[in-house]
Amino acid sequence: MPDLTTAGEAKYRRVVDFFEKILRHSKGEQAGKPFTLLPWQHQVFRELFGRLRPDGTRQHRIGYIELPKKQGKSTTLAGVALYMLLADGEPGAEVYGAAADREQAGIIYREAATMVRASPALSRVLEVIDSRKTIMHKASNSFYRVLSADAFRAEGLNIHALLFDELHAQRDRRLWDALRYGGAARRSPLLLSITTAGYDRKSICWEQHAYAERCIADPAFDPTFFGCIYAASETDDWKSPATWHKANPSLGETISVESFAADAREAEQSPSKLNAFLRYRLDVWTTQDVRWLTPDSWARCGKPLRQGAEDRIWYAGLDLASTTDLSALVLASFDEEDGTFDVMPFFWVPMEGAQQRSQKDRVDYLGWIRDGHIRATDGNVTDYDVIRRDIVELSQKYRIKQIGIDRWNATQLATQLQGDGIEVVGFGQGYGSMSSPARQLENLVLSEKIRHANHPVLSWMAANVAIQSDHQGNIKPSKAKSTERIDGIVSLVMALGIHATAVKTPEINWDITWM
Repeated sequence: MPDLTTAGEAKYRRVVDFFEKILRHSKGEQAGKPFTLLPWQHQVFRELFGRLRPDGTRQHRIGYIELPKKQGKSTTLAGVALYMLLADGEPGAEVYGAAADREQAGIIYREAATMVRASPALSRVLEVIDSRKTIMHKASNSFYRVLSADAFRAEGLNIHALLFDELHAQRDRRLWDALRYGGAARRSPLLLSITTAGYDRKSICWEQHAYAERCIADPAFDPTFFGCIYAASETDDWKSPATWHKANPSLGETISVESFAADAREAEQSPSKLNAFLRYRLDVWTTQDVRWLTPDSWARCGKPLRQGAEDRIWYAGLDLASTTDLSALVLASFDEEDGTFDVMPFFWVPMEGAQQRSQKDRVDYLGWIRDGHIRATDGNVTDYDVIRRDIVELSQKYRIKQIGIDRWNATQLATQLQGDGIEVVGFGQGYGSMSSPARQLENLVLSEKIRHANHPVLSWMAANVAIQSDHQGNIKPSKAKSTERIDGIVSLVMALGIHATAVKTPEINWDITWM
């Protein structure tokens, strides 16, 4: 990049001085040395604030910074917010913080408020109003404020600086489009987003990512746009420390190499953890879905049920087919002696549907029926009466404490089972309900803390299942993304979830290092 002008160099140095002064108050010293900005932060501030037009205003009006988690993004945005509020020379400055929701945007606000309270100089001139998530500079009639969730409906904002945190988490582009031109009346506005990689190639974040790549490759393409991306490429070896440092400019400062190496070792064991490692640790844009349980790890859990398991308390998940496909009931029981779960699956399918699927998809439904692994019912649609009778019989044979069922499905059968004396509880199919037990199942399989006796239908489903994740890293099995039926795995996840809410199990490290 060309050298800065004398005025640009002075502006850049002024910004750095402002940052380091307030950060030394809030961060103190690190390893006995005064707090200083990291090289990547110097690069960002040099380009954003030191690159000037002939009239002295900033050249870059939009900035897009993408890098992995734990690099100091929140601190950087908080510092920018305070600089734009107080030190950018803009009277009546309106600085706004935006994110996927008000709580996420509040992270930057809380960091900025901490900086103000820790700095005698800032606390003398700025007023922190936590109830409104606002920081005021009354002398210039300026403020920094967190936008509410419905800010896309707002009109008349005269934006001096708009700071987007985790742009990849935006559910749609309404907020971006509503605020994009809010600084048109300002002399030198700034729209700055800092984010980790996402997975949605149709999102506003991917649009900005692609535009940033183009501007990085050719700065003359759009001189008003500043792009900065720290990420591993598709050809990089994700296990290599050189790749880790390439994608993480703060590695060794805000996150230790030892911690990073531990995350990499975890990622080797699980597709979902590798997906998370690539995205959150190496800033690689991944897909939302990923094949989940490896055949080898599942096969290692194929031991027979522990003797006497029939006498323990069981929790169950019930996943019902709507018409012609498999219905599944999976029982799970925790063995306190060795900290392992025993699993018993049961399946039902209409006979005509089984014949058609065996011929069309070459799935061995008929063999599984013949060997007693699936119960075939007469006709071509799911027979809930047969399923009900079988569940009642199972409840008489085993001590089934609760059965979890999709609260939006099978209301009639749930009511009937309740009348039969079986406790049925609703279990949501969204991330809020499914993520924790899905992660539990993954870790149980990896640690060989589950016994499924190599049930062929359940093992087939385990090989089929793909998971999908949301922008917060929550996961759930995806029927839409999986290669074939996964009803038994969904039922098992529900059974584990019902057990977790009903019984306090021993502490186990489920390792959610990506969150």
